[in-house]
Amino acid sequence: MSTKTDNINRAFRTVDVDLYNEDNYQEELDNEETSTSLDTNEINSLLNSNKGVEALKLFLASSPTGLKDESSKKSTRELAVRIMMAVRVAQIEEAVAQLDKDSLDVLMKFIYAGFESPNEGSSAHLLAWHEKVFSCTGVGAIVRVLADKRRA
Repeated sequence: MSTKTDNINRAFRTVDVDLYNEDNYQEELDNEETSTSLDTNEINSLLNSNKGVEALKLFLASSPTGLKDESSKKSTRELAVRIMMAVRVAQIEEAVAQLDKDSLDVLMKFIYAGFESPNEGSSAHLLAWHEKVFSCTGVGAIVRVLADKRRA
């Protein structure tokens, strides 16, 4: 064996593989909560004036997805479902077309969160949202939502 190959083999064998053990792995989640100022009053006023698409844009622009407080998570999920329910089915495709990729991923998180705790008549509406977001983003959005450790 040549000395060059011998040096590579020695360098490879000096790697401590125990560092990469699954028990030693710690998830690198954001330590800070993603607490942006969610203006619920403005969102509610937009919903009351039948401007669901604008309310959705405002919500997604400032939506907190890394909350640790369970009551805050629940109220944010309920607000997201209420916003999606306020948008008519005929407007969903237009609303989805106006959003960027990151906003669509966050929206997909809240769609799945809405599936976890359905309200009366919300499942069919959320399925319509899911269909339009899926047609725009493909399987990628679903995979990113399911692989993300931060829950909506």
